[in-house]
Amino acid sequence: MRKFNANYVFLFYDVGEKRVNKVFKICKKYLYPYQNSVFRGPITPSQLLILRAELSKKIDNEHDFISIITFKNQLDFNEEIIGSKKENNSEDLFL
Repeated sequence: MRKFNANYVFLFYDVGEKRVNKVFKICKKYLYPYQNSVFRGPITPSQLLILRAELSKKIDNEHDFISIITFKNQLDFNEEIIGSKKENNSEDLFL
């Protein structure tokens, strides 16, 4: 894994039904819900370490999947949306 201080992340998860609510609650503490099983938002490097640790304790490594894509900032990526975007009133990520 390439190491640098990430300040913005996308997080995707596919976890067992018994763990979905636990994972959702952990992610919501640090990031903004974007779509079903998708979160994104600004995060400090120390918060990212804590998020990873909390998620690692709740998932089953044999059956669950979590992907965290890190960026240096929220302007350093391109997003293309095809189809209907789920509305998120909690934050306007692109001002």
